Amino acid sequence: MSSDIVLKRISVFIFFIAVITDWYDGWYARKYKSITKTGIFLDPLADKILTSTAFIFFYLKNIFPLWMLIAIIVRDIVITLLRSYDEYYGVTLKTSFNAKVKTFVQMTYIFLILLIGLVLTFEIGSELRNLINYFLQSNWNYALMLALTILTIFTGLEYFFEKFKQAKTIADNKEKENN
Repeated sequence: MSSDIVLKRISVFIFFIAVITDWYDGWYARKYKSITKTGIFLDPLADKILTSTAFIFFYLKNIFPLWMLIAIIVRDIVITLLRSYDEYYGVTLKTSFNAKVKTFVQMTYIFLILLIGLVLTFEIGSELRNLINYFLQSNWNYALMLALTILTIFTGLEYFFEKFKQAKTIADNKEKENN
């Protein structure tokens, strides 16, 4: 068995373990009410590192266009920096339901593509191999990734609107205190 095949299989296994431990960590924190400010910051950061790394790899494998990769990674970097800024000043903005959905959809897409790559490491018929390769280059895959990219951009905009609303509320409260 070639080292490339072994590395692909290990990649799928590591990603699966990372997703399961990420889910378990969140479940455990909520169940036992052990949510911390550090955890609130680090959990989304770990998600962003995990997904961004996979998306960079997929782009390098020509699975989707560069503009989608840039949109996703720029959004994640900007939101992470803004969250860090907020945390520095003691403001914690909880992750929205839509952002959690976005992360779930991203993780599912990544797992699907990794699973497809794993299937390609086994001895399969040429028809199935061609079908899988066709899907990866098809409009269906493009549409899936486009929907994921739009969802990612939407949740970034949602974050900005929430920050604007929060800043306005703080300004209104300060104005009321001064009057």
